[in-house]
Amino acid sequence: MKIAMIGATGKVGQVVAAELLRRGHQVTAISRGNHTIDGVETRISDINTDPDLAAKLGGHDVVISSVRFVEFDQDRLIDTVAKSGVDRYVVVGGAGSLTHPEGGLIWSNPKFPEAARENSRMGAVYLDKLQDSALNWTFLSPAMLFFDGPATGNFRLGRDDALVGPDGKSSVSYGDFAVALVDELEKPQHERQRFTVGY
Repeated sequence: MKIAMIGATGKVGQVVAAELLRRGHQVTAISRGNHTIDGVETRISDINTDPDLAAKLGGHDVVISSVRFVEFDQDRLIDTVAKSGVDRYVVVGGAGSLTHPEGGLIWSNPKFPEAARENSRMGAVYLDKLQDSALNWTFLSPAMLFFDGPATGNFRLGRDDALVGPDGKSSVSYGDFAVALVDELEKPQHERQRFTVGY
């Protein structure tokens, strides 16, 4: 597949891009800066201001966005993806919109780190907007502890509740998240749905 990836040079984006390349997919990075990833074409674009973004996304099979939710105009991006004519939109989501094991959404839990609360809340807002859109979207939320680690292949999938492992922790590595995301691209199971991955 031909994949346009917004945020391919970020921490998670680089791991997802590497997994896509490993499986033989073609990746185009949509980036504000002139960053390069081996094997990836880069198209310079500020997604908040670029009037040609829809054209840059056009011609791909899938658009993936891996961008902090407080850093972009949500309505504008949804509208731009729709105008691009790309068949599928996949979002690297956050854990904040999942249901916490103690009840309520994770972002609203009193124990949630204050510094990350607004971005997580905006992730929940974006999920609501996607549900109201006409896009063929998928929103993949990681577990609560999302860490830089390799793929093990030993993970579980869920829907709206944070997954908690036998050790009592809700966690997943970037590597396993990337595997779950690319699995979904290759064999869609969650079109117009949010799902989650964790141990």
